[in-house]
Amino acid sequence: MNEVKILWADDEIDLLRPHVMFLEQKGYRVTTVNNGADAVDRVDDEYFDIVFLDENMPGLSGLETLAKIKQSDSTLPVVMITKSEEESIMEEAIGSKISDYLIKPVNPHQILLSLKKNLDEKRIRSEKTTSGYQQQFREIGMKLMDRLDFHEWTELYKKLVFWGQELQSSHDDAMAEIFINQKSEANNQFSRFVRQNYLQWLNIKEDAPMMSHTVFREGVLPFVKEESSSVLVLVIDNLRFDQWKAIKPRITEYYRVESEDVFCSILPTATHYARNALFAGMMPSEIEKRFPDLWLNEEDEGGKNMHEEAFLEANLRRLGYGEKWSYHKITNLNAGKRLSETFHSLANNGLNVVVYNFVDMLSHARTEMEVIKELADNDAAYRSITQSWFDHSPLFEIVRKASELGHRMVILTDHGTIRVETPVKVVGDRNTNTNLRYKAGRNLNYNAKEVFEVKNPSKAFLPRMNVSTSYVFAQQDGYFVYPNNYNHFVNFYRNTYQHGGISMEEMLIPLVTLQPK
Repeated sequence: MNEVKILWADDEIDLLRPHVMFLEQKGYRVTTVNNGADAVDRVDDEYFDIVFLDENMPGLSGLETLAKIKQSDSTLPVVMITKSEEESIMEEAIGSKISDYLIKPVNPHQILLSLKKNLDEKRIRSEKTTSGYQQQFREIGMKLMDRLDFHEWTELYKKLVFWGQELQSSHDDAMAEIFINQKSEANNQFSRFVRQNYLQWLNIKEDAPMMSHTVFREGVLPFVKEESSSVLVLVIDNLRFDQWKAIKPRITEYYRVESEDVFCSILPTATHYARNALFAGMMPSEIEKRFPDLWLNEEDEGGKNMHEEAFLEANLRRLGYGEKWSYHKITNLNAGKRLSETFHSLANNGLNVVVYNFVDMLSHARTEMEVIKELADNDAAYRSITQSWFDHSPLFEIVRKASELGHRMVILTDHGTIRVETPVKVVGDRNTNTNLRYKAGRNLNYNAKEVFEVKNPSKAFLPRMNVSTSYVFAQQDGYFVYPNNYNHFVNFYRNTYQHGGISMEEMLIPLVTLQPK
């Protein structure tokens, strides 16, 4: 252990000699002073790892000393020691960002515990996290050998999300590599599971999970109907389950999580298909048949998510919802600010639906902008930048105002996204769509072992642009690349975030219901 330097300020420091000797025997280096002014001077003159500070000293008080120390070094841990248990003193000390609070008389083991907590906490947590994942590694591996149903897959994915977040702060590169490999194997098995079951879910409906086209009917509207107050439904585009976990701590400052479920995005896991299905309560080919003037196919010009409100209106009418409701799509910062400023005007609606586009723009910007690639270099960074955005976004203000108005809330998304690594060759004509995770067209040429192929679109309830249209979906971390100019596109798109295909990240997406605190 590197020598840890402690500064201990107490006007009765001589009475604490046994404590000081105990710490020195443990390998700590302790510097003592008997007043606040000397403590501030010593902090200015030399480096310390931590300060123990008596609250009740003559001259410069403990709280005054604390303020000056924090002005000198805001990151220096300070442990306040006091005889008083007055709530006002505790609150003032905590508000000044102390690291710990001890009540006299203290014993040496209390001091040692505080040191461990404040100086060794990261190392101890890292070791515990690594040890915990090592124990779970075998259990998860054994699970992957079983024939899992959809519920079991969601539980396994939640475990992987948990360990991904835990391991990101452990700085154990070897264990992180083991986790990445296990998650890759899980995605491989999940892709096989989807290939075997997806068409059956849609056609036979046996053991079908809640999906994009059924989530409003099965997961959202029952919650809305049972509430006496207004409900805010937030559709945050492209929000993976781990990104929900990243913003959850801020949301739970104002809301209590009632349920935290996972539903299944339809294929393609792309906005054009999955979000339209979500609002319409229908699969894409059914939307095309029911709304021929509103649905646009791949080769059609124009925005393909321009009629979500009309789809939702028809869906709500079909499901028997007759209360007053509103729909808002936020695609830029100013629109978000305007909705935040006027949100109180929606208080009397039974249902308010807000689509918030940011995460999808982030994934596209990461592909196209070098600076975003550097900021979101891996999943941990991708979560972090999502969290940072949310903390400073109008959406967070909307959540806060909704809580103040007593609105219940549902958070869900249209699909997730995955960081792609493995190029998959495909050949198509010039009318084939450009998405890297799925292709729709005629005369597609590919290696059938590398994709999930749907040669008859009607079985997947997907539009058929012509008699020979077929769909193919990339799996795990694959992305489609044309053979011409192959190396350029392989290098340009590798390690970018894409959606449209089959992976846990894209298909197993959050559905969260919340009550205001």
